[in-house]
Amino acid sequence: MADSKQRILITGMAGFIGYHLAKKLGREGFDVYGVDSINDYYSTKLKKDRLLDLGVAVGPTDIGWISNPNKNIHFLQADLSKSDECARVFEGDHYDALVHLAAQPGVRKSISHPAIYFQSNLVATYNLLEQLKDSPQTALLMASSSSVYGHSSDTPYTESQQTDAPVSLYAATKKSTEIIAHYYAHQYKIDTSMLRFFTVYGPWGRPDMAVYGFFDKIMNGEEIKVFNQGDLKRDFTYISDIVDNLHLLLLNRLNKTKEDTTTSYEIYNIGNQSPVKLLDFISLIEKIANKKAKKAFLPMQPGDVYETYADSNKLKQLLHFDYNTPLEKGLTKFYEWYKTYHTINTKALQSHE
Repeated sequence: MADSKQRILITGMAGFIGYHLAKKLGREGFDVYGVDSINDYYSTKLKKDRLLDLGVAVGPTDIGWISNPNKNIHFLQADLSKSDECARVFEGDHYDALVHLAAQPGVRKSISHPAIYFQSNLVATYNLLEQLKDSPQTALLMASSSSVYGHSSDTPYTESQQTDAPVSLYAATKKSTEIIAHYYAHQYKIDTSMLRFFTVYGPWGRPDMAVYGFFDKIMNGEEIKVFNQGDLKRDFTYISDIVDNLHLLLLNRLNKTKEDTTTSYEIYNIGNQSPVKLLDFISLIEKIANKKAKKAFLPMQPGDVYETYADSNKLKQLLHFDYNTPLEKGLTKFYEWYKTYHTINTKALQSHE
């Protein structure tokens, strides 16, 4: 449990991981402050529904911080790439920790719309670090991505591998934030943990990701695109395993800052350590949905990688944590959420017709 309402700032709280982390930390007794721009990269309704589930309703205009003390949740809609809006987030009392999850996701869009990625991933991160340098007592946990490993065939990926050959602009921006954060950690003594996530999935997930997209298309009788003729592997990692890791790491860093004035910069893989072939993954979805997929087999996409495969032993040994959600169990939980969420929204639409 949290000590005397420790204040945790989560950027990207309306996002997939941010929402789940905020929910867990609020239940654990932390005072959770969340920020999100609620942009339209994917459904803003889904983002606002996540916030509603956290107990905060976002209106059409900026009204400052919205709070739900019963759930220990506070929310501010802000664009962190704008320095004045970022500064507003840090007005008042300091935060005990910052979990920086906000970013513009998506490998393929980074090729067609590069400017968005420079603003959302680089400028916003710079603005946050500039604010944080005046609060070195704030522990920093910051999202990176497995995409930084590029086309490396040296699997499983370890944190000590070279990651200087990204194959998408998205990956390049995530690697850049790692390097920038290293400078700030060194120069301003900010205790920093970089987190390389591997293919996160689960309830309330992103519609542009494979799990949501494949279930959605299969359920609606639409064709799914199977790239590289299905010869791909992904290290699917269930959301509760991700959030449990983040919670334990957060406790570890908060306890460390109490007892030790030295700072560190560490990189951690967070992945299930069990890559699955794309066609096997699709077969599981067909089994769970009890419906065959219509498949269009296509060549490899620009910016994509053949395999993701985490070596997560560094973090597992630190936290004494093991991943315990098999893929079929996790996909079943997603499917149950998907049916419930879309049934509720279908009924709501019908009631307004």
